[in-house]
Amino acid sequence: MIYKVFYQESKEQNPKREQTKVLYIDAETEVLARQLVEDNTPYNIEFLQLLEGNHLEYEKENTDFTLTEF
Repeated sequence: MIYKVFYQESKEQNPKREQTKVLYIDAETEVLARQLVEDNTPYNIEFLQLLEGNHLEYEKENTDFTLTEF
């Protein structure tokens, strides 16, 4: 399953919506996706969103969609 991960680059600063970034990750569960990001980055995860169906197709066509691999 593909997850869209909203994150801040640093856990040291207060989160600001304007500084939120996104990455896409392929994982079997939301828990595993969160664990992969936490284990391999210093990012502060705000939210994980499962992408499927039309929503996934939209993201692939209209954003800079690249899967992050660790």
